[in-house]
Amino acid sequence: MNEKVLLRNIDTPGSHNLAAYQTAGGYRSVASALADFTPGELIELVKTAGLRGRGGAGFPTGVKWGFVPRDSGKPVYLCCNADEAEPGTFKDRALMENDPHMVIEGILIAAYAIGATTTYVYIRGEYTVSIERMEAAIAEAYSNGLLGENILNSGFSHDVHVHRGAGAYICGEETALLESIEGRRAQPKFKPPFPAVSGLYGFPTVINNVETLSCLPHIVERGADWFNSIGPERSPGPKLYCVSGLVRKPGLYELPMGTSLRELLDEHAGGPRSGRLKAVIPGGVSAPMIPANDIDIGMDFDSLAAAGSMLGSAGVIVLDDTACIVRVALRIMEFFNHESCGKCTPCREGNAWAAKVLRRLEAGRGQREDLDQLAFLCDGIFGNSFCALGDAAAWSLGAALKHFRDEFERHINDGKCPYH
Repeated sequence: MNEKVLLRNIDTPGSHNLAAYQTAGGYRSVASALADFTPGELIELVKTAGLRGRGGAGFPTGVKWGFVPRDSGKPVYLCCNADEAEPGTFKDRALMENDPHMVIEGILIAAYAIGATTTYVYIRGEYTVSIERMEAAIAEAYSNGLLGENILNSGFSHDVHVHRGAGAYICGEETALLESIEGRRAQPKFKPPFPAVSGLYGFPTVINNVETLSCLPHIVERGADWFNSIGPERSPGPKLYCVSGLVRKPGLYELPMGTSLRELLDEHAGGPRSGRLKAVIPGGVSAPMIPANDIDIGMDFDSLAAAGSMLGSAGVIVLDDTACIVRVALRIMEFFNHESCGKCTPCREGNAWAAKVLRRLEAGRGQREDLDQLAFLCDGIFGNSFCALGDAAAWSLGAALKHFRDEFERHINDGKCPYH
């Protein structure tokens, strides 16, 4: 795949405006969806295309839509998860700032498929330009009959609202996001019931990521076979990879799902800044790091899961040989400790203690017993926290200890950090 799909309009002057989007063929897909497909046929199209959620978990999108009860008599909601608080991730921001109408078109296609009459776009509060661009695009869509009553004379009506978050990482978790929209403290809820059955205000709700929704106009326009022809069989389609850290050419890259991590780094991102790679975090800080010797791996859900990591949000953070792994682990655990909602003890207490121990180690005041203590804390957090935040923290720290134990030991033996 040499062409840009999700980023095809990004270099067009005024790409965030309706006129530019329609000149490039925008809103033809939703017109086709409303005229040529029943909601059930759209769901089957997305299932056949094999689209998996681009927010982190990689759950099949069409399958998620299929969980929504039909003819229940209850209103159905769609939520666009644009919280994007995972460190190292900036793909959704690029889409909302540069091509907000593509996001709206995807929202309309999804809403029609699941029977939703209202969408809430939950955007993290720091994304001020994204909020401005989405609100302006929504206003343009209303003014031109693309939102509101009887869209394109199809009989389908839909409203979209932007909900501005307050910068809490936990709001990326779907039930915490719903709690936040309803005006309560953002904490995850026990499942079942799942949001598709009882979500926003107790009604059926689907939560999809910005990039996931942005794939829909292209699937409707070009078909499931086209989407399946890109990338591996179980994880097809184009994918946005966010590359940052100690790398020569940081940026946002659109490549086929399953592109090897080595190709992404060497052929597109220019390789590590120092010339010697140490490790890569492949999917935001929630994803366990991969040592340099293991980067001949496909950047897709299944390949990374088999390697003991995950694609997550595809926030690729590059660490060269100038990076201190102990310090990296400390920064990650301090982040998770700060962002813990405090609901469950393993996450609330475990992350705080792990950060405390790492702080001592990084300063050169650690003891050998500290490494056993960190492993003990990882075991106590992983699989025992209420949501995936605790699991992610323990998983990330565990990988650092596994692959770079020698660096932790050197901090203890030398009584200082050897990198600064």
